[in-house]
Amino acid sequence: MTTNQNSTEKMREEILADARREGEEIMLRARQEAELSLTSAVAEADRLCQERIDQARVDASRRSELILATVSVETARLRGARIEALLESVCEEARQRLQAREGFDYRETVITIAADAIKQMAGDAFVVKLSEAEQAMLGDGLAGEIAHRVGRSVNINVLYEEEIAGGGVVVEDAEVRQMWDNHLLKRLERLWPELRRRIAADASFVPKTESGGDSP
Repeated sequence: MTTNQNSTEKMREEILADARREGEEIMLRARQEAELSLTSAVAEADRLCQERIDQARVDASRRSELILATVSVETARLRGARIEALLESVCEEARQRLQAREGFDYRETVITIAADAIKQMAGDAFVVKLSEAEQAMLGDGLAGEIAHRVGRSVNINVLYEEEIAGGGVVVEDAEVRQMWDNHLLKRLERLWPELRRRIAADASFVPKTESGGDSP
């Protein structure tokens, strides 16, 4: 082999060796970059996953709060409706018993509510009007018993009229300047708001508070 041939072969081997070294360096850098990219990608994926988990927890907590709030409101609404229905049933039963004169002494009640009305009115002469259909049931002496119950000197005239119905009395002064409708159902209507509050408080539907007195 000639000198030139030897020189050329040596140069070729050196070039191949350099190429192999450069290729190995490229492969090494590629592997390192790939490993770095993979590590970065895994870290980013973990971060995104955690963010989504945290957001899902926040959303779930918010939805849970909304659901609980809705349940609370609905429960309060249903309870209020149930209480209202119970109170109305009490009022309706009271109406029916008053109309049937059930569970109380009607004559005594008439004397009491007539006297209560007169106590609130000025003057000393009054007319107590009752249903004509009740005259036989109430009997005689009603005017004197009402006057005695008033507690002051008054003159009372008892009239039985056909147009007076529903139980109870209508009281007027002699000049018809004052009038008190003490029909049983009218009286219940006036007293019911206060009675309703007392019943609700006694049944622990609402907190007990002091309440004012009743009107006759």
